[in-house]
Amino acid sequence: MEKRSFKEFKFGWPVILSSTFGIGLGMSPLPFYTIGVFAIPLTKNFGWGMDTVMGGLTVFTFAALVASPLVGYIADKIGARKTAMWSLFLFGLTFIAFNFNTGSPLLYYILWGLLAFTGAGTLPMTWTRAINNWFNENRGLALGLSLLGTGLFGAFAKLYAFSLIENFGWQTAYIGVGLLPILIALPLAFFFFRDTDDPKVANKLAKLREEVPSHKQANKAGLTVKQALADWRFWILAFCFILISFGVGGPIPNLERLFSSKGFDTSDAVILASSIGYAVLIGRLVGGYLIDRFWAPAVAFILLSIPAISCVLLQSADLTYANALIAVIILGFGAGVEYDLMAYLVSRYFGMKNYAAIYGFLYGFFAVGAGFGPVIFGKFFTASGSYDSILGYAAIAFIVGSIPLLFLGKYRVFKPEEEVLKA
Repeated sequence: MEKRSFKEFKFGWPVILSSTFGIGLGMSPLPFYTIGVFAIPLTKNFGWGMDTVMGGLTVFTFAALVASPLVGYIADKIGARKTAMWSLFLFGLTFIAFNFNTGSPLLYYILWGLLAFTGAGTLPMTWTRAINNWFNENRGLALGLSLLGTGLFGAFAKLYAFSLIENFGWQTAYIGVGLLPILIALPLAFFFFRDTDDPKVANKLAKLREEVPSHKQANKAGLTVKQALADWRFWILAFCFILISFGVGGPIPNLERLFSSKGFDTSDAVILASSIGYAVLIGRLVGGYLIDRFWAPAVAFILLSIPAISCVLLQSADLTYANALIAVIILGFGAGVEYDLMAYLVSRYFGMKNYAAIYGFLYGFFAVGAGFGPVIFGKFFTASGSYDSILGYAAIAFIVGSIPLLFLGKYRVFKPEEEVLKA
């Protein structure tokens, strides 16, 4: 195992800090982690079924399919910083707008579609673009640290939204959650988030290149979007991320209702569901550390097939609190690896030339699984009153989605003149 220097962190920590909050309070975790909490008052107040509430994620998914590559192109053209800052502001405002709904499913779905377009710039594709440029030797760990926000703030957002709903009502809760990216993540991005091509960090970049030899050449080589879409590796990743995101994204927004259906009271169900965020934190760090030191697809195969066990545990007819907690921890650990993996593999197999746009296209496939997963879970529950059968399909998805990663081959090497040496 190769010994690595940690000097990169001396120069790149501001980008990690701002990215942690930007990703954690953005489109990636907030809608998915809070929809299950909002589902309870929405179904009670408007008489909607769980499939109606979770249907917002279907609209969100279709909108994200268009928005994520489009915003990825924008980030590659105008820079990650501008894209992320504008998106944080508009995403927060859109989230706040949910409080104006008076029971119209149409308005509810329109807001979900708008949320995808305004929030796409807060996705990891913008933040990790800068992370990949500041880090080379410790890229996996840096990505893991920057993506800690999804687990950290995902757990917080569940409890925060639940507390606001209990004390002030669901309308106020939407306002409270929507203010998070505007009041916390946006100021941090303004002061700390700068990519390596920003003139204001030129001196810092020069020192980084002086102290860390692997940074002597600018990390701008890679495939174009057209070349990536013609590459078989892209389609292997697309296939894998659809299944894995279904396995992870399907249960998470439904955990509160799942535990309630197993006999847990509301407070225990929310506490159990929120604990997934802490497992995600561990998965981020462990996964990031390992993919820096071992072949990433093999690490991913192991860590992303294990959550099948959690699906089996959750099928138990007499689910205990201890087994429920174990299942949530295993599921969260797997969820902690997936985003690290996507960012890392895009940089290693497709390079940085059109990184954000390529990531955006792949995220579209990820969004299909993550978006339709909760809806399919909700429909199974509405039809049968149980999640047991769909949990079995999710277990299969984890296994089938992990195996093809082993066929990706060696990392690709890109010449400075941006020609690809095929591995």
